[in-house]
Amino acid sequence: MEDFENKVTRFLQDEIPFLFVIDFDKSVQQVFTFDEAANQNIYFNIRGKGNDEHLTSTTLKSPSLDLKPTLVSKEVYNKAFNTVKQELNNGNSFLLNLTFPTVLDTTVGLEEIYKKAHAPYKLLYKDKFVVFSPECYLKIKDESIFSYPMKGTINSHIPHAEELLLSNKKELYEHNTIVDLIRNDLSMIAKKVRVNKFRFVDKIKKGNQELLQTSTEIQGELPKNWKDKFASLLLKTLPAGSISGAPKKKTLEIISNAEISPRGFYTGIFGVFDGQQIDSAVSIRFIEKINDKLVYKSGGGITHLSEMEEEYQELLEKIYVPII
Repeated sequence: MEDFENKVTRFLQDEIPFLFVIDFDKSVQQVFTFDEAANQNIYFNIRGKGNDEHLTSTTLKSPSLDLKPTLVSKEVYNKAFNTVKQELNNGNSFLLNLTFPTVLDTTVGLEEIYKKAHAPYKLLYKDKFVVFSPECYLKIKDESIFSYPMKGTINSHIPHAEELLLSNKKELYEHNTIVDLIRNDLSMIAKKVRVNKFRFVDKIKKGNQELLQTSTEIQGELPKNWKDKFASLLLKTLPAGSISGAPKKKTLEIISNAEISPRGFYTGIFGVFDGQQIDSAVSIRFIEKINDKLVYKSGGGITHLSEMEEEYQELLEKIYVPII
């Protein structure tokens, strides 16, 4: 069987459009033509490019989604949080993205969630999980590579929300750390890496509310033969810095000890090559079917400035489906 890197290289050189999906620890690396994906009940839509035409035309059963999350207890969260804070205080990490699963008591299915969710990056992977991600990972256009790390979140209904977000020292520290990490990651595969636009505010739909999130645009220049080694270069940058932390290697060890369940495809990446360009996303805003129950996975960045109550609230804020 042709391996991931060889198949990606062949598709790129022959300008065959394809979907790629990689899990958090890179143990699963998959690539499909659009038809191959559909034949395996894998559907996607990345900024209007996808294979989900017949899914999106299906009539929806109801105008809303009732997820009924059963929240992880503060005691369980606090134990992991304290483990992470101790590692941060010891200097073993500067930033760590701590995530937790939340069981949903809901009657809706993954396909219905996929249809109703409004996001630039959507993936329905068989009857196993659904992603509706707002976060671009890497984008390649005309031999330039771009990344858009997202760090810093606040509910827009809070008075002076944008001002509070931009002036928050913890959020600024977190964002600076991730920008530096992504710049270093891109420098492994590109030249002339630079920040084009620093810490701009995006609006993210959350039901009938909005979240504000800060993002940065980073750009680098790829060699003309980038297609020949794109797959191996991509794998070098993973897992994404925005959902792991810094320094990456040690932080990943801490994550494996602190979190209560393996991430699997959650916080991995997925993306498409449309025949000319590549666009990809971090697999956040993620619901997985586990033992016939739907489980929402969410998290946030922890720094030495983090307070447990605030981080617990951010975890809960991210349990939503952005309805059209």
